[in-house]
Amino acid sequence: MSVAHQENKQQGHEQQGHERQEGSRPSVTLIGLGPMGLAMAGAYLDAGYAVTLWNRSPGRAGELVARGAVLAPDAAAAVAANDLVVLSLTDYDAVFAVLAAAAAELSGKVVVNLSSDTPDRAREAARWLAERGAGHLTGGVQVPPSGIGRPESSTYYSGPAELFRRHRAALEVLTGADYRGDDPGLAQLYYQIQMDLFWTSLAAYLHATAVAEANGIPADEFLPYATSTAASLPGFLAFYAPRIAAGNHAGDVDRLTMGVASIEHVLHTVEASGVDGALPRLLADTFRKAVGAGHGGSSVTSLVPLFKGE
Repeated sequence: MSVAHQENKQQGHEQQGHERQEGSRPSVTLIGLGPMGLAMAGAYLDAGYAVTLWNRSPGRAGELVARGAVLAPDAAAAVAANDLVVLSLTDYDAVFAVLAAAAAELSGKVVVNLSSDTPDRAREAARWLAERGAGHLTGGVQVPPSGIGRPESSTYYSGPAELFRRHRAALEVLTGADYRGDDPGLAQLYYQIQMDLFWTSLAAYLHATAVAEANGIPADEFLPYATSTAASLPGFLAFYAPRIAAGNHAGDVDRLTMGVASIEHVLHTVEASGVDGALPRLLADTFRKAVGAGHGGSSVTSLVPLFKGE
């Protein structure tokens, strides 16, 4: 029997055992009913789960209760109701506040924490729960609420592999599950570096759109050109990633001195358009710093060690 087959068989036995423990229907507690939590609760109800809910503002649960969910009177009762507890809260300050109120009920529970914060806060939460006899899986959801319930969507997970295997079927009700490793901070790390890329890229698009509109080009007219530029980025990433991994920042294809000249032209155009130039100015200053450090003849990828302080 192959290792993969053995693992799949083991997962099946674990899931069957979990379902027998919970009864004829799998069950889950979901705490936090913002837009994401509402979508998650709906996905579990769609999948036939018995769902227990709790939220600081109980009025948000009305439609879900009408569909069969149970609204717990407090956080402690919500945690007590099921072995699997999913959190969808604003940050880990909210997580600790909720869990502290339910501390007496945590022993033996598995908390799947889909709230956003730093990798270190995720590690802190895992330690705190372990001290109270509970398991912790960190999650970083990669889609907005509209992507919940879709298998093509993805969530990063990290924490004990055994807990991930045991509850994978329940996690995949929400999205596809991308397990990153035992370190509880890894899921948040992957999530935050994706957010780094997302927010800076979106800010660049919005800034370019502001310059376009300042010059009489409406956003919908600029859209196909912005889309074309964005569509070219995967090719650049695929070209640069292996070179970065190899520490190869040779200026055989591009040079930072060329980048300085280009971004300065952008900055002059932005300022002449009456648009705030802080964003391109920051980039120009970063490029100039790298040139000043002796990397003018190197590729733009030499910014990677610069950003790392090397």
